[in-house]
Amino acid sequence: MIKVHLRKKSISNGRTSLYLDYYPAIPHPDTGKDTRREFLGLYLFNRPKTPADKEQNAETLALAENLRAKRQIDVQNGAYGFLSKKSLNTCFVAYCEQLAALKTGSNKDGWESALHYLRDFTGGQLKLSNLTPKKCRDFRAYMMDAKSQRNEEPLAVNSTVSYFNKFKAALKQAYIDGLINVDLNAKIESIKPEETRREYLTLAELQTLVQTDLPALPILKQAALFSALTGLRYSDIEALTWEQIRHDASSGYFIHFTQQKTRGVEVLPISELAVALLGTRLGDSQPVLPGLIYSAHWNKILKQWVKDAGITKPITFHSFRHTYATLQLSLGTDIYTVSKMLGHRELKTTQIYAKIVDQSKRDAADKIKLTF
Repeated sequence: MIKVHLRKKSISNGRTSLYLDYYPAIPHPDTGKDTRREFLGLYLFNRPKTPADKEQNAETLALAENLRAKRQIDVQNGAYGFLSKKSLNTCFVAYCEQLAALKTGSNKDGWESALHYLRDFTGGQLKLSNLTPKKCRDFRAYMMDAKSQRNEEPLAVNSTVSYFNKFKAALKQAYIDGLINVDLNAKIESIKPEETRREYLTLAELQTLVQTDLPALPILKQAALFSALTGLRYSDIEALTWEQIRHDASSGYFIHFTQQKTRGVEVLPISELAVALLGTRLGDSQPVLPGLIYSAHWNKILKQWVKDAGITKPITFHSFRHTYATLQLSLGTDIYTVSKMLGHRELKTTQIYAKIVDQSKRDAADKIKLTF
């Protein structure tokens, strides 16, 4: 039976290289020649001077021992797929760039933003052989203190969560692709998201907006009210064409589309009112709201429109999607159906709206006051 042992070899610069010793020798997966040694690309400090050096030595040894145990199981099963020098020298940053290139829409934008911080942290270079649990935790700590790309303000917590999750997703994919033999993603704690306040409009406020003109950009008013009636994101409305709006005599109008954010294919029933809001139907390949764009200038116009309606809440376009979800729940639609209508992958994403509805019920209960 082949035995796998963890060995050490002193090298330059006060370090010790770790390698695995196979006895008897096994075929090398790249050359086919028998070999006894697999160098892991992991190193120890011969004389650790700081607590951090000692901690890194301990983690590196634990990582090497995990690899040894896995290799022992591999060879017992007749598998000799240990890491080659090529994979150990692969740049993790470049690997993440390849993953980002496969993404689309807002998800691609998120990956590009995450890459900005990874490049800044690593200087653009990080070999897989140097990708240790400590290095991952150091990046986590770096992200917790990161500044926004747009200004020098601290990065929003939920943006930090999103970007670090992209890093963890890349770790998981590298493990799946066989570039690393330890699932570092499972070893690194995620950053906890911050529960954000989701602004929404009451039915009365939404009705007020219907009656408030927006002469500067009537198309923006159409889009906002369409979002409130369907729950669609701005990106999905912008990409929506007439051929995606279909009608069935028995079930009415529905939209058959692919979500820009999640790339999930959705079938969303919509009301006749929502369709009527869009105006005259154009050719199948034509956008339902031609000329709709997203810009900071348009956001300012939207805020002014809301202000003109006498609404003081900090409303953004996405608030109309929140409005749809909140009104659906408050009007009696069950949370499972609302979750499906919004295209959420997990019910817990929708549950935040249930909390909003609970609070609105509490506020309503407190409105009746008597003096005794």
